[in-house]
Amino acid sequence: MNVLLVVAKAPVAGLAKTRLCPPADPTQSARIAAASLLDTLAAVRGTASTIPVLAHTGRFADAECGAELTAALAGWHLFPQRGATFADRLANAHADTAAAFPGRPVLQIGMDTPQIRPALLTAALERLAEHEAVFGPALDGGWWALGLRDPSCASVLREVPMSTGDTGRRTLAALRGQGIHPAVLPVQRDVDDWPAALAVAADLPGTRFAQAVASVGGQLVNGHPR
Repeated sequence: MNVLLVVAKAPVAGLAKTRLCPPADPTQSARIAAASLLDTLAAVRGTASTIPVLAHTGRFADAECGAELTAALAGWHLFPQRGATFADRLANAHADTAAAFPGRPVLQIGMDTPQIRPALLTAALERLAEHEAVFGPALDGGWWALGLRDPSCASVLREVPMSTGDTGRRTLAALRGQGIHPAVLPVQRDVDDWPAALAVAADLPGTRFAQAVASVGGQLVNGHPR
């Protein structure tokens, strides 16, 4: 079995998805983050023959939709994130997962791509079975997925500046510098700002995420951005 690792923060008002403000207020932004995470957890749960793991920061007891998130995480393996920087926390999440599940490939995603579905995750895992690594670029220059047959290779992330327009390029360069040549997955759009939230929600009618976005001042008309 493969490990599906989600790296996420508890969607607490004022701390989650703050770049959606405005037009969303802090509570609405946190609810959008919660919806994004819930849709992501459901996609992971729907992916066959995988072990679900969450590396988290923050308290779900303080989060929007905290009870629903706690219920959705029943049966998951939970690890607190460790490290002073996001890069360290990512590398440590892979290290902690590898220690708990030695010898298993790990596919890591975040909570910013609620559009992913089990079919996409299954395809990524199938490619990981054929390659030493897989890499999912994001439209904004970052990345949405990193799969490693040897999770210890995630240590290269510690030297990569995160949350920049060239994080994806630098991550690929760091991996290739260690002799790792990932297969590239389809590009996805991260929900980091309001235009991205609208664009993703328009493609996801009826989902928790689309409903949470639509609740902010009626920004969607018939499932599409105004």
